[in-house]
Amino acid sequence: MSNNLFSLSGKVAAISGCTRGIGRSMAIALAEAGADVCLLQRNIGDKKLYNLITEMGRHCEIVYLDIGIQTTIQAAIDGVIAKFSRIDILVNNAGIQRRNPAVDFLEDDWDTVIQCNLKSVWTLSQTAGRFMVSQKSGKIINIASLLSFQGGINVPAYAAAKGGLALLTKALSNEWSKFNVNVNAIAPGYIATDMNIALTENEAVSEDIRNRIPAGRWGTPDDFKGPIVFLASDASNYVDGEILVVDGGWMGR
Repeated sequence: MSNNLFSLSGKVAAISGCTRGIGRSMAIALAEAGADVCLLQRNIGDKKLYNLITEMGRHCEIVYLDIGIQTTIQAAIDGVIAKFSRIDILVNNAGIQRRNPAVDFLEDDWDTVIQCNLKSVWTLSQTAGRFMVSQKSGKIINIASLLSFQGGINVPAYAAAKGGLALLTKALSNEWSKFNVNVNAIAPGYIATDMNIALTENEAVSEDIRNRIPAGRWGTPDDFKGPIVFLASDASNYVDGEILVVDGGWMGR
């Protein structure tokens, strides 16, 4: 099999939530596969990842995006196209978490989580999708969750958003596949990142989770390099509306 099947040379990839964790590893993987990368980030002064990607010889730009402020979202995609004249790959990774029992869950927290984890993805995808449909090619990759399938505990808004995101992925795929625009999602399992620090810092909880993962370990951000390149490349041209679970076997068990 030719390695060109997984090459992203000549492609422009935009990714949100990329300054740390899974997003950072995915951005690096896209660049390693040959893509030029636009970093959609709130702190535009943070240039550590920008410097790393440019040192790899890739064209990299930073565009401001705050997923909590709706007016910045469409402007972000317009900014990508202004800088690169195209967008071939969109990775919707940015998201937040709020934990509280359902009976005590604050309305403001609910609204914030739904805005950041679902509505922002819809707006980014719709705006990029208009361009991709017109050029008759593109890849949109959403970052879902095990809570796209399970309800979780003390995270009702997050579960609702990630469940909705899974079906949004399928809905967009149903409409756009005929235009050669593939819309898919990756559902991470238990990954050792800042978002899960409340779990990883609780030794008993962390060990209990690890013991239930068939692979015998928490995942790492680098475990997402292969899946993101696969879904962004020609290797997945007939993959549509799928939720690719990357969880060390958790869901299988």
